[in-house]
Amino acid sequence: MSQPNLMERLGILADAAKYDASCASSGTSKRTSKGGKGVGSTEGMGICHAYAPDGRCISLLKILLTNHCVFDCHYCINRKSSNVRRARFTPQEVADLTIAFYKRNYIEGLFLSSGIVKNSSHTMEQLIETARILREEHDFRGYIHLKTIPEAEPELVHRAGLYADRVSINVELPTVAGLTRLAPDKKVEVIEGAMSDLKASIIEAKDAKKRFKSAPRFAPAGQSTQMIVGADDASDAAIVGKASTLYSSFRLRRVYYSAFSPIPDASAVLPLQRPPLIREHRLYQSDWLMRFYGFAPHEVQQAADEAGMLPLDIDPKLAWALKFREQFPVDINRAPREALLRVPGLGTRAVGAILAARRQRRLRLDDVGKLTVSVAKIRPFIVAADWRPVLLTDRADLKALVAPRRTEQLELFAA
Repeated sequence: MSQPNLMERLGILADAAKYDASCASSGTSKRTSKGGKGVGSTEGMGICHAYAPDGRCISLLKILLTNHCVFDCHYCINRKSSNVRRARFTPQEVADLTIAFYKRNYIEGLFLSSGIVKNSSHTMEQLIETARILREEHDFRGYIHLKTIPEAEPELVHRAGLYADRVSINVELPTVAGLTRLAPDKKVEVIEGAMSDLKASIIEAKDAKKRFKSAPRFAPAGQSTQMIVGADDASDAAIVGKASTLYSSFRLRRVYYSAFSPIPDASAVLPLQRPPLIREHRLYQSDWLMRFYGFAPHEVQQAADEAGMLPLDIDPKLAWALKFREQFPVDINRAPREALLRVPGLGTRAVGAILAARRQRRLRLDDVGKLTVSVAKIRPFIVAADWRPVLLTDRADLKALVAPRRTEQLELFAA
């Protein structure tokens, strides 16, 4: 069989990289400079879109160095027992592709991961060499995210942080039992040990930078991780608890959630169907409640049902509010920021606007309605200058009144 050419390998390894969610992707309108009009493109194999902390959308070349792998993780399409077409880049080829795409204004950075070829340390050396070529030989100053391999030698993982803006190590699954059953080549203590080392190096580099301007930077965008949702029987409550532990223990910038997707020639231990995508969305909403809305992990877990699963028909903040109605209604003209953030339908920006506006005058229901998508959703939970819900908050059918209307997509070939 002939070896795939460069473009064929790009197609194979860009497609193989799509399962890693820790490069936050976002859809956009399709634009291209074909035909001589304009510069740059939002299309092309391996192009994903991530957001910087200041809100800028950054286009990244997202690929694997190789999809060969000596590990046999049941949920991974690139596992060694999988019957997929294999391909491999050299570090020089990835660096050349990155620079070529950058000069054409297709991308602003690189997200590079890899299957494990030969062994973990050898693969890590190849990833680092790619970043070294970009930084030292091309003086590339764009964004680089390296997926690091916890089983590699610690000094190699450390070197990755000297070249990359962000580093990430996937914990893969939320429970020890799930990891042991579905990824027998991976160990929790090894993964968390590597994450702990990265945390220490990031803190040390920040302290050094405060004292010495010439101190080398180390992963200035921090570290992140990913958990697969639905491949094992872990509940949403367990996933929320695991995420909270990861944030507090390793100072992660983000925990990403990736809904398990059935793969060709799947192992018999895997579920036959993927979980609803809305479950992944609810976990992201829960993540935001802990990171930006002041909810403790146990409070987010209280929004789940007896089986530990978050409701799919309503968001977790509304689910929590319906369970703890004694916390409401909240007076928007007097309540502290912490209480306002718990009102369903009020986001952080809306709460900030309320706090600023109420210094000048007492706010009415119409004033709050201008700051939210649905005033009907927040009415039972607030008191305004001209509004008091009276018994509305205690109604038995309150969920039906405030929950979004469910819509069903019609089947294309329905009779």
